[in-house]
Amino acid sequence: MSDIEFPDTLIALERAAWEELQAGRLTVATANAVQDAITQHAEAAGMSRVEVEMALKKAVRHAEG
Repeated sequence: MSDIEFPDTLIALERAAWEELQAGRLTVATANAVQDAITQHAEAAGMSRVEVEMALKKAVRHAEG
């Protein structure tokens, strides 16, 4: 798991996007909301947006039961 601490709101956004994607109904609004939140979190943490996005996806999509 990642060493990055994610706020619950960011986890919830990514989880919603992942569920929409799996159901074949991901909306532009959801995707944009996730990307905006990732960018804000990365900037606040002084990290690369890509690094944050990859870690978030791993945390949500590959969470250990």
